[in-house]
Amino acid sequence: MDGSASASDTTTLNVGGMTCQSCESTVHSALISLDGVESAIISHADSSAIIHSKGVGRETLSAAIRSSGYSVDGLGLDFNWRDGSVWKQSAHNTKWCLIGCSIGDFGTIAAFQFVFTDSGWSTMSIMILAIINGLLTSIALETVILAKQMGLYEGFKVAIGMSFISMVAMESSMNVTDYLITGGAMLTWTAVPIMLLVGFITPWPYNYWRLKKFGKACH
Repeated sequence: MDGSASASDTTTLNVGGMTCQSCESTVHSALISLDGVESAIISHADSSAIIHSKGVGRETLSAAIRSSGYSVDGLGLDFNWRDGSVWKQSAHNTKWCLIGCSIGDFGTIAAFQFVFTDSGWSTMSIMILAIINGLLTSIALETVILAKQMGLYEGFKVAIGMSFISMVAMESSMNVTDYLITGGAMLTWTAVPIMLLVGFITPWPYNYWRLKKFGKACH
């Protein structure tokens, strides 16, 4: 025997969907659990995983990351609509998006309904402003939540990169529902629960698809 040890292989993977140190920890745990993996350096800022291993193929490493809910080289798990855990997580994400959007949206409508009653603004103008304010408050709420995990600046960068498709769909559906029920930009005991329900249901399938396919959430 020559006493020499075989050299480790180094594999670098592009990992999508990581937004914080908790994500890094999840990916790290998935990789370290594999036999043959000696170490793994994960960075959500660089969207990368650098793995040192012996006898572990790239596909095996990639499969472990994908099974933990993140994409590798732009690919997630094979897509289907039957993953209960993803439906549950995407519902949770959608809920927080709805809370953030509703603060600005409902606040704007209420302001014109009860305070600025003689503003002369049209229904369309009020609703457009409500949508904009809803987007802003959603980003602000997400920044506050993420700041506890990664600091204010990093939290804001992640929040500003959230899916605007989901938020705009949510905001638009709520305001269209409001108009169909009340004939204007108004909050009533009848309209508000239906607006919230429609605002939740409308982007939920999209959020599921985005989370399942790419490992990315609106929140």
